[in-house]
Formats: sequence, C-alpha cells, structure tokens
Amino acid sequence: MLSVDDLEAGYGRARVLFGVGLAVEPGQLVCVMGRNGVGKTTLLNTIMGVIPATGGTVTFEGHDVTKMKPHERVKLGMGYVPQGHETFPQLSVLGNLLVTLEASGNPQSALDEALDVFPRLKPLLKRRAGFLSGGQQQQLAIARALVTKPKLLILDEPTEGIQPSIIIEIEEAIETLHASGIAVLLVEQYLDLAMRLADRYLILDGGHVVHAGTAADLQGEEARKLLAV
Repeated sequence: MLSVDDLEAGYGRARVLFGVGLAVEPGQLVCVMGRNGVGKTTLLNTIMGVIPATGGTVTFEGHDVTKMKPHERVKLGMGYVPQGHETFPQLSVLGNLLVTLEASGNPQSALDEALDVFPRLKPLLKRRAGFLSGGQQQQLAIARALVTKPKLLILDEPTEGIQPSIIIEIEEAIETLHASGIAVLLVEQYLDLAMRLADRYLILDGGHVVHAGTAADLQGEEARKLLAV
C-alpha cells in the first residue's frame, strides 16, 4: 500500500533523513520507533508532503505521490494526525469535524463512524476544542482524520502527554481501526504498546533505519538498546 524508497529530507542545508525505506501492506500496522531527534516526525511529515523530499520516492497504492501536496494525498486515502493534539481551538468539537467533513466531500455517515470510535466526544460536541483536555483533543484530532475515511492512518506519537486512562482508550481505538482493515503507520515511544499493536516495526537512528522486523523481534536486547535513552 505504502512504499518509501531511499527517502531523503531535511530543513535547509541540514539533512535529517538519509535513504530511509519502509513499506506498509494493506491492513498492516507498522510502528516507527527511536530516540528523540532521530527523524521520526520528519519521516511522517515527508511521507505526507508537509516537508518536501530532497531524494527518493513515496508511492501510495501505485501512485507516485512524492511531489503531491498534502491535501492531494488525503484525497487518495492517506490520513495524518500530527504530533501535538492539533485542533481548531476556537471551533466546537462538532465544528472541527464538520470542517473536515465538508473538505473531504464524504457523507454525514463518515462523521458518525468517527464518533463511534471515540464515544467520549459525543457529549462534548458543543464545547470549544480549546477547552478540551489534552487527551480529548487527541481523540478529536484522530476522529477528524477518520472523517476523511483513510485507507492508511498515520499517527505521530498519539499517546504523548496523555493521561493513562485516555492512553488505554486510544490504544483500543487503534486496535479497532486496525482490525477493521485500515492500515496504520504509527510513531510510538512506548515499547510495550508497540509490541501489543504492531505487526512490524522499524527503528531510526541518525536518520537511518538501523533495525527492522516483526513485533516479536522487539523483545530482543538489540532493539531495546537502540531505544534506550
């Protein structure tokens, strides 16, 4: 479904990614891991076109999307939830979802399906997003991506800074989406959570893929050393 080959990207003259490659098959959950500052967020931003690739290719369902704009990739079925619980703070929960629904052109049922994944949001539809807790904002950010009915959902550290009870709900939601057939590319720092969720994983270090394999391989000492702070 998603194929990333020899991807290079950076900021100005500073290169961050050096020939990164990965693949996500239909219905598969792939977890990207690594210490802080090794290029995980840059990788996701480049896959989504937020940052231009300076080398390599990104292919989605047979389409070369390397030079496409982010909204064009969304139209093809790529959904993205950036790091940081991003919402439109002055809009209500419902307003956040309706803006995305209108832009996607999907029917009302897409909004209803997204709220079914996060029922905690239903009684909060009239509340401004800026007054939600961090965990509620993260649920809204994911729900907003789901309104686009993605075939591939890309999540950048969805549990960062979230209270434990909401982490459990987000993990359960990701499991549900994965079981429904949506492919997921997930950046996650919690090793135990990654082991529970992932089919495959890769570890970045210094902008390079230094380790990759199945979730069972994450129990190996080599993988744990690469993730140690």
